[in-house]
Amino acid sequence: LAPWAGRLPSQRASPASRGAMPRGKVALCSWLGLLAPWAGRLPSQRASPASRGAMPRGKVALCSWLGLFALLALFALGILVGWSVKPGGQSGRHTDAYQDARRQLFAEMKAANIKEYLRSFTKFPHVAGTEQNLHLAKEIQTQWQSFGLDTAELVHYDVLLSYPNESAPSYVAITDEHGNEIFNTSLFEAPPPGYENVSGVLPPYNAFSPQGVLTADLVYVNYGRTEDFFKLEREMGVNCTGKIVIARYGKIFRGNKVKNAMLAGAKGIILYSDPADYCAPGVSPYPDGWNLPGGGVQRGNVLNLNGAGDPLTPGYPAKEYTFRYEVDDGVGIPKIPVHPIGYHDAEILLRFMGGPAAPDKTWKGGLNVSYNIGPGFSGSHSTRKVRMHVHTIRKLTRIYNVIGTIKGAVECDRYIIFGGHRDSWVFGGIDPTTGAAVLQEVARSFGQMVKKGWRPRRTIIFASWDAEEFGLLGSTEWAEENAKILHGRAVAYINTDSSIEGNYTLRVDCSPLLSQLVYHLTKEISSPDEGYESKSLYDSWLEKDPSPENPHLPRINKLGSGSDFEAFFQRLGITSGRARYTKNRKLDKYSSYPVYHTIYETFELVERFYDPAFRKQLAVAQIRAGLVYELADSQIIPFNGQDYAEALRSYAQEIYDLAQKHKTELATYEVSFDPLFASVANFTAAAADFHQRLSQLDKNNLLAVRSLNDQLMLLERAFTDPLGLPGRRFYRHVIFAPSNHNKYAGVSFPGIYDAMFDISSKKDQLKAWQEVKRQISIAAFTVQAAAGTLVAVA
Repeated sequence: LAPWAGRLPSQRASPASRGAMPRGKVALCSWLGLLAPWAGRLPSQRASPASRGAMPRGKVALCSWLGLFALLALFALGILVGWSVKPGGQSGRHTDAYQDARRQLFAEMKAANIKEYLRSFTKFPHVAGTEQNLHLAKEIQTQWQSFGLDTAELVHYDVLLSYPNESAPSYVAITDEHGNEIFNTSLFEAPPPGYENVSGVLPPYNAFSPQGVLTADLVYVNYGRTEDFFKLEREMGVNCTGKIVIARYGKIFRGNKVKNAMLAGAKGIILYSDPADYCAPGVSPYPDGWNLPGGGVQRGNVLNLNGAGDPLTPGYPAKEYTFRYEVDDGVGIPKIPVHPIGYHDAEILLRFMGGPAAPDKTWKGGLNVSYNIGPGFSGSHSTRKVRMHVHTIRKLTRIYNVIGTIKGAVECDRYIIFGGHRDSWVFGGIDPTTGAAVLQEVARSFGQMVKKGWRPRRTIIFASWDAEEFGLLGSTEWAEENAKILHGRAVAYINTDSSIEGNYTLRVDCSPLLSQLVYHLTKEISSPDEGYESKSLYDSWLEKDPSPENPHLPRINKLGSGSDFEAFFQRLGITSGRARYTKNRKLDKYSSYPVYHTIYETFELVERFYDPAFRKQLAVAQIRAGLVYELADSQIIPFNGQDYAEALRSYAQEIYDLAQKHKTELATYEVSFDPLFASVANFTAAAADFHQRLSQLDKNNLLAVRSLNDQLMLLERAFTDPLGLPGRRFYRHVIFAPSNHNKYAGVSFPGIYDAMFDISSKKDQLKAWQEVKRQISIAAFTVQAAAGTLVAVA
């Protein structure tokens, strides 16, 4: 009754706005409408005898009894009529209409429209906090209104952002023995053809780097991973304290590289894109091919927010009334200067490095240098140093999300959120605008369906997020502001960031609850791959990227972070998923796509090299829209708890196997994984029993349907711990979290994993293994508690 009891008559959807709604769906509303004059009035709102006039008490009693009798008769009649006309679930003609609506939705989406949205949205840079990005937000809002969405609003927040200083550019220099600068790195990237006169292009920089001018010897630290610093410090005896380190991009999130450098005592860090990681063999640099030119520089933030959102308002929405920390006390802001450069400049810095040779081939990239470690230069260059000039500025800036809705006809208080960011570092040809263009076409297609009389069972919320590139700020602030509502009403979040990062096959990362739905949908979408014209997307995906655990199914990855699903999944426990086209993981060894976050991410890059016919982006649009449609319009929420049970069994075995490297310590400190395995077994039994009851559900019983749907909706929430992970309080999912050592990668049972990481080097072994035992108990409790949420409601 909740969705109707709290809505004013003017807010209720009219029959016309709902489209051809089955009579059974109207029945629930009708019953409540009969009760509304009585059930919805507080005692203080009921008319007093004085206000009714001095009516004789006998007449009052007679009228009251007659009115009550009439009301009860009408109520009973409404129940009988409504119960007799409700459709029996999704069967027969109703199922045909349901499937036909999805086919209409898929048919409505056009590759040509996605292409034109991408062309339009990438004509100018649209960095968060700039006029160009606000202009794009208003353009999207206007289009959503014309598409037929019920609402389309701008929602603002005031967050800390970071920009280059236009009057004092940042760069890296080599100095001679007298301190004179004899080489300076480039201040900007050469613009691609056709973009020479475009204004608003910011020079390459790393957002949120502190300012500083510093000079020191240089140390090469490979990718700057935890294991790279372990190699330097523990095996090679290289001390990074007081040095400037240089790391190549790739393998892990850049913010983790900066954090590792800080922990190693470095006073500054330079990041560069090595050809080994950002150039595919046999491919020319852009614009003749899709490889990274030597002067191309990857931008990006270097925060370590761990889900906090705006650094000055962690945990709370960055509104006008919100308390803010001082900038120097902001969450996750690095303490050492950071600056990115291209590989032409990096080659000059690395050419005369001294010190020991690279320990093995994994430390060598594609430049014509020895990749010596340092510190400092060799031979006649030994008196030379490296100097960093970093002048980035940080300021409070207003950002704008665009939030649109299509209200549900039956369960308007249940939300499916479909969101992706629109802000980019320059033109955003791939990241994020291939996703923003898909979002726009999906919104248009749903709008067309509404105009034809269709309306989803549940409410769909469309979101164009701002400031994702600065730490997922737009989505996190909105999630923080609406956390209480979302906890009780959000069914799922589907992300629509970049729709392509390659053009080989599909890539899906999602909660185990969504796996079966993803497999089902991809079987009904035609493959866009060459040579698979007569096959489904599922077929090409399975053949090209089978699951390592089950080769009879396509691979589905764990959710980590790095995009806007983070706050919804990792903090709030809302079932989430993402799908996009990717590279060949077996053959393509380059990191991400070569021109990632550079000026060379243009519309032409996509049109000429990645997806000329826009068929792959259309396939991604169909699977994303299909997920939204099924979640919004299925009578029973299409989640599968038994898939979660199987995933838990696999994850528990993985973490147990990892622990077996320490058999002696497990015995010495009496560490047992039995409680975890027992809780997983209990969850497996509970999930099986739940789905057995679900298969026997009387779908004419609206309250029973609602009850089981709520159990499905809240299941992901049951895996969250309000206290969060140790040292990462905004990551609250006990089963999944971004790796502590690579934000992009997801790990399972992260509390246990982190407790055991590098445990042999910890001085107090008793304390270290006590923490492992504590984390096992937390995981076991959480899984057992989640099992309890699936038990039949008394």
